[in-house]
Amino acid sequence: MRLLIVEDEKRLAVSLAGGLTAEGFAVDVVHDGLEGLHRASEGGYDLVILDIMLPGMNGYRVCSNLRAAGHEVPILMLTAKDGEYDEAEGLDTGADDYLTKPFSYVVLVARVRALLRRRGGGTAAPVLTVGPLRIDTAARRVNRGEDEITLTAKEFAVLEQLALRAGQVVSKAEILEHVWDFAYDGDPNIVEVYVSTLRRKLGAAAIRTVRGAGYRLEAK
Repeated sequence: MRLLIVEDEKRLAVSLAGGLTAEGFAVDVVHDGLEGLHRASEGGYDLVILDIMLPGMNGYRVCSNLRAAGHEVPILMLTAKDGEYDEAEGLDTGADDYLTKPFSYVVLVARVRALLRRRGGGTAAPVLTVGPLRIDTAARRVNRGEDEITLTAKEFAVLEQLALRAGQVVSKAEILEHVWDFAYDGDPNIVEVYVSTLRRKLGAAAIRTVRGAGYRLEAK
């Protein structure tokens, strides 16, 4: 899942990005409202974490502009303000949730995951079952039968992308797009490294390479 953080407090933005990256998300960060609107308008994000007090354009205007343009990406607003009026204004402009600083990082992650699960009308299943694998996307756990398989955050993120389209081919570019971020300019073969690691942990037959097209998580 790809997240955009629009936050002008650079220390907070870096801290949030580091934590969310460790959770397995691909995270981009901008520090200006106008740049945030531009990046969010390009699409491709699964959720936007949006501060209200921003240079260039405040979070209320960024949110209302996105909604007016028809963008339905979930938006979690952050603010140092407090009071019902601010919360109501944020929600009236189209935000999906609201968090007042200072906040618990654990609560932020819980809100992010809740919004991501809610996306698409609440139809997304928090637990994916693919053959013998049980993939709990909320708890970030994978079981094969009674055995729990320990995965790193990035390994889980790659597996999750394959599991969401189990039985279908997922290209290397699609995995890079959703598991890494726009700024990644390293070796695209990093995907092969993670697929290889997953095969060692899940079984060689779990993930099939479709030459020239991508990878498929076998559903049987």
